[in-house]
Amino acid sequence: MEFDLEYNADRPHLIIPEYGRHIQKLVDYCIALDDIAERNKMAKAIVDVMGNLQPHLRDVPDFKHKLWDQLFIMANFKLDVDSPYEKLKKEALLEKPEKLEYPKSASKYRYYGNNIQTMIDMALTWKEGEEREALYFTIANHMKKCYLNWNKDTVDDVIIFKHLLELSHGKIDLSDKNEILSEVKDLLRKRKTTHKSNHKQNYKQNHTNRQRPKKKQ
Repeated sequence: MEFDLEYNADRPHLIIPEYGRHIQKLVDYCIALDDIAERNKMAKAIVDVMGNLQPHLRDVPDFKHKLWDQLFIMANFKLDVDSPYEKLKKEALLEKPEKLEYPKSASKYRYYGNNIQTMIDMALTWKEGEEREALYFTIANHMKKCYLNWNKDTVDDVIIFKHLLELSHGKIDLSDKNEILSEVKDLLRKRKTTHKSNHKQNYKQNHTNRQRPKKKQ
C-alpha cells in the first residue's frame, strides 16, 4: 500500500498561520467565486468562523474590523467584496512605522531615579515659605538615601546639595542654610529594617502556604 504524503514544505504559504490551512483554503475559494453576491456571503461566513477561533479577542476594541483586515491580508488583497469597514490597503500595511525616540533619562545621576526631577520641578512651584524649604530638605534626604543605595556607605551632604543645585538648574541652593541632612547610619538603618521586615513577611507567607491543607477534590 502506498501513501501520498503531503509535507507542509510543499504546501502553499500560510499568510496568517494562526487560522490554519482550512481557513486559508476557504479564502482562496472565495476569491475564485465569480458571483459578487456569493463572495460577499462567503466572506461574512469566513469572518464569523475566524471570530469563533479567536474568542479571547472579542473584548478587544474594533474586533470585527480587525477580522476583516486579516481576511484581506490572507487574500493577499485580491478579494473583491463589500466590507462594512474601510478596506485595508496593501500600501498601508507595508508602510514603515515612525521611528520611536529612545526614552532619555531625566538626569545623568541615574541612581536618583527619574521621578526625582518631577519632585524638584513640583517643589519649585510651591509658594516661598517654611513648607517649601521643608520639602527641599525632604527631597535632599531622599536623594541621599538613593545615593547610599547605589553607591557607597557614606556621602557628604555637600555632594547632595551640589547635585540638587544642578538638577534644579541653580534654583535650589541648600549649601548656605546651615542645616544638615539625616545621618548616614539612620538612613542605612531604615534600609536594613525595611529589608528585614519584607524578608520576615515573605517567610511567614510561604510558611503559612506550606501548612495550609489542600482542598479535597
